[in-house]
Amino acid sequence: MKLNQPQIQDLYAFTKQHYVDYYDLQTELVDHLANDIEAIWEVQPKLSFEEAKSKAFKKFGVFGFMDALEQKQKAMSKRYRSYLWTEFKTWCAMPKIVISMTLFLSIYTLFTTTFAKQFSIGLYVIICLWSCYKCWQLNKMFKIRNEKYNKKWMLEDIIFNKAGIMVLVLLSQVHTFFTMLENAFNNVYKIASLATAFTLLILINYIILELLPNKAEKLLINNYPEFSL
Repeated sequence: MKLNQPQIQDLYAFTKQHYVDYYDLQTELVDHLANDIEAIWEVQPKLSFEEAKSKAFKKFGVFGFMDALEQKQKAMSKRYRSYLWTEFKTWCAMPKIVISMTLFLSIYTLFTTTFAKQFSIGLYVIICLWSCYKCWQLNKMFKIRNEKYNKKWMLEDIIFNKAGIMVLVLLSQVHTFFTMLENAFNNVYKIASLATAFTLLILINYIILELLPNKAEKLLINNYPEFSL
């Protein structure tokens, strides 16, 4: 016996009631539950849908869908990091490496001047302010997209909503940053290291907060063909 459409929709609602908000994971779980329910009916055809559903759900253990949610989050986070790494590598190869080197040399030159400390503080503040603004903007876009599609996709959540973690990391390192500045500008190697750190910080933030969100539609369609429907 096969599940009908109302029963399929009931399974979607069931997964959401058990704290699975992401449509992609809901779909995987619904498919799994549906197969289990149909297998149960082959052995016990007199069981009601609710009874068969309860029996299928028990197979997930005491934590229900939490393990599946955790595994999915790890998989999507790993995939997101691969996109980040792929994008970053393009800035280490021609022709974008020219921009990367120009950025590094510009920062390095500023850090060798008399006002190096002031330049570094100013640049750090600009990065933080821009990052905060972009995070606010992406969060706003994420809410609009949710209202438009009426579905949450885990990768989309990472791209638009979880990117703010980078800002928290930045802000948490303020004390360390100013401690580094005390003796950073009296040594050419320290200046080069600091310039490298700023260059990487700018590139990574730009990739996370600008480039990947701009490619979100393509990335989501690649991962979820049904996203374009």
